[in-house]
Amino acid sequence: MAMHETTPKVRPPAVAGRFYPGEAETLRRAVRELLAEAGEPERDPTRAPHAMVLPHAGYPFSGAAAARGYQRIVPIREQLRHVVLLGPAHFVDLSGIALPAADALATPLGTVPVSATLRERALEHPGVHIDDSAHEREHSLEVHLPFLQTLLDDFDVLPLVVGRGPAESCGRLIEQLWQDDTLVVVSSDLSHFHDDPTARRLDAETTAAIEAGTFEQITPERACGAAPLRGLLWFARKHGLQTQAIAQCNSGDVTGDRSSVVGYGSYVVH
Repeated sequence: MAMHETTPKVRPPAVAGRFYPGEAETLRRAVRELLAEAGEPERDPTRAPHAMVLPHAGYPFSGAAAARGYQRIVPIREQLRHVVLLGPAHFVDLSGIALPAADALATPLGTVPVSATLRERALEHPGVHIDDSAHEREHSLEVHLPFLQTLLDDFDVLPLVVGRGPAESCGRLIEQLWQDDTLVVVSSDLSHFHDDPTARRLDAETTAAIEAGTFEQITPERACGAAPLRGLLWFARKHGLQTQAIAQCNSGDVTGDRSSVVGYGSYVVH
């Protein structure tokens, strides 16, 4: 009797053509331009971060800020084999942390395998479960994939949508997954829909809290990715790591409309 291989389940892109270009060559060029505009990458591998907090809006709005972070991993790109992506749930009411059932995630640049090893390890953690509905329309993880596909050659991902839960629970999961060949990316924008002066004041306060490691001050009103961000800051505090802001801006810098803006920041953890 012939044996048939199971066809891998692939999560298709949800926001290609909207948040970022939907055609492969145009997307590849857009990402490379954003990385080039981010400036000369740091060459010292000892200064490269193994964790970052990066924004997830459409590339015209927050792509430049995200590129500033991704440029920092260039010195260690050859050693990175796994990327743990943690982002908020925009479309479902989620308790705990959701993994997709998919074996791979697709963008116009191709597919990225989901790490079977890390998924198995994550599912041992209380509160982590399989929930495709949390991933189906979610953009907070997807928008990071083209940057990773451009910079890394041979890697897999662990995509985690983080819902309600204590900072310690998410922090302990990060601790469980942390290793030298792994990059942790927390996906979060900052304040939403305030006028420009109010947004800049709030975002400056949030940045100060992030750099001080006071995760208790990070609320969903301050950062839409508050849940995974709080987890990363809990982990950083426990292990004596320092978080540094490397970019901050808002949507008004692009649109010119200062009446209602969304804030973006990029941070690296050393």
